[in-house]
This record gives sequence, C-alpha cells and structure tokens, in this order.
Amino acid sequence: MATPIIFLLVTIAFSSSALISAKSNTNIIQSTCKTTHYYNLCVSILKSDPRSRTADTKGLAAIMVGVGMTNATSTATYISGNLIAATHDPVLTKVLQDCSDKYTLAADSLRLTIQDLDHETYDYASMHVLAAADYPNVCRNIFQRAKGFVYPAEIRGREESLKRICSVSSGIIDRLVE
Repeated sequence: MATPIIFLLVTIAFSSSALISAKSNTNIIQSTCKTTHYYNLCVSILKSDPRSRTADTKGLAAIMVGVGMTNATSTATYISGNLIAATHDPVLTKVLQDCSDKYTLAADSLRLTIQDLDHETYDYASMHVLAAADYPNVCRNIFQRAKGFVYPAEIRGREESLKRICSVSSGIIDRLVE
C-alpha cells in the first residue's frame, strides 16, 4: 500500500519540478530575447522549439542559428530549384546562381557559428553570424548591377527574414560575451 503513495508523491514532485523548470526557462527565453532587436520573432522561434525548454543561453543561440541555417539553405534551394529552372536567359541564370551560392555561403557561416558556440569562441561566432547576414546583401547587389532584372520579391522576403534571424542570433551571442 505504501508503494502507490510513494509513487504518487514522486510523480507529483517530478511534475512540479518540470513545471518550475519550464516556467523558469520561459523566463530565460524572455529575458534573453529582450536583448535582441526582434523580441517577438525571438520568443516565437524559441518557444516553438522543444529544445528551448531545457536550453541555457548558449543552447538558445544554437537553436536560433540553426533556424538561420535552415532559412539560408532553403533559400539557396529555392533559387536554384525554382527560379533558375524557370528561366532561359543565360545572364539571369548566372545572376540567380550567384545568389544561390551566396545563400549557401550564409548557411556555411552559420554552421561555423555552431562550431564556435561549441568551442566557446564567441567573438568568432559573432563574426560568422554577421557574415551570414551580409551574404544576402551581395545577392541584392548582384541584381542591381545586372541591368534589366528585377530583384524577386520572394528573395527579398527571405533576405529580410535571414537578416532578422541573424540579428537575433547576434543579440543572443552578445549575451554570452558579457
């Protein structure tokens, strides 16, 4: 008879501990995101990832950087798979391929950021995030230099999204340096 009562008490204690931990991590997410330029984006992304429930600040940075990697990789794939396939103009094909390459480089920079976080070399992590945020600018500039082509709205939206994600990542990494 004592065993079920002990089991119940352990279950209640564990559940209470889990609730306290989840609530305290919500506080960590909110306080971390307050130091970024895009608070709502930061909170939304981190709360939607189950790993955030147990992550420290470095873990939150890694999650955000991972979201940026996904964004950059999917943009490179979108450009090369959808836009390049739809054009027959060799100049536009070259411009789009260059843009796709820049997003691939952005994803590579973010992969390096993850390694930097693992090694706690936060200055390098910051540098790599800033580089990743700048690669989309190069894509836009390529379009501006190639006369007669309009910068696609879909790429413009993805560029803005990646820049915001990188900005949030940078803000979180800055907390690690303090």
